[in-house]
Amino acid sequence: MRLTRSHVDLPLRVGEEIALPEDVAAHLLRVLRLQVGDACVLFNGDGHDYDARITAVGKRDARASVLAARRVDNESPLRISLLQGIARGEKMDWILQKATELGVARILPACSERSEVRLDAQRAEKRLAHWRGILVSACEQSGRASLPEIVAPCELAQAAGLRAGPGFILDPEAGESLTSLRGASLRECTLAIGPEGGWSPRDRERLLAAGYTGLRLGPRVLRTETAGIAAIAALQALCGDLG
Repeated sequence: MRLTRSHVDLPLRVGEEIALPEDVAAHLLRVLRLQVGDACVLFNGDGHDYDARITAVGKRDARASVLAARRVDNESPLRISLLQGIARGEKMDWILQKATELGVARILPACSERSEVRLDAQRAEKRLAHWRGILVSACEQSGRASLPEIVAPCELAQAAGLRAGPGFILDPEAGESLTSLRGASLRECTLAIGPEGGWSPRDRERLLAAGYTGLRLGPRVLRTETAGIAAIAALQALCGDLG
């Protein structure tokens, strides 16, 4: 039986006993009905899974002993950064969840001219914490032991300047198609996906000035929640770990 993996934002060392965070303890004890002596798997984003065993149970807390560490080697050889124009609510959550499952290494949420979501400092902080929770849940489900990096929401010009490797803008009229990357020794790239209204002309100028080029995925215009996920899957198939 596959054991449920739980993320804990704590140092994990073999031979040590830890107090489980309250939310993790609640899930393991109340949802999964684990008891003293039962096994579980913990991870903290350092690239390892840690076999553990419940050693003590309280009304609202629990402790676990870390028994062994196992290196998890399922990260893609292609490091993809997703520059995502911030989308509304559940749409953005879905994008982050699926991008994490597909192996994205870094996420750059960007505010652009056509963004329908505007975040002040307080809302941005809350939204970032919520998004990190989405990434954690996606890693728990997908077996990843390394959390994708996600930066604080920022203006497009700033996000574009964080480009790593070649930068691509999906464009159904671009001269270069995504399949032209087949066989290329691509190890890192940044994919820029616009919000619901797409990139404005000024947004595109900013991206082009930052070194991004057009890339054709197909002849149709895709929605923001479709475009990035489709392109990530295609990139992984051509140059990453889905080929």
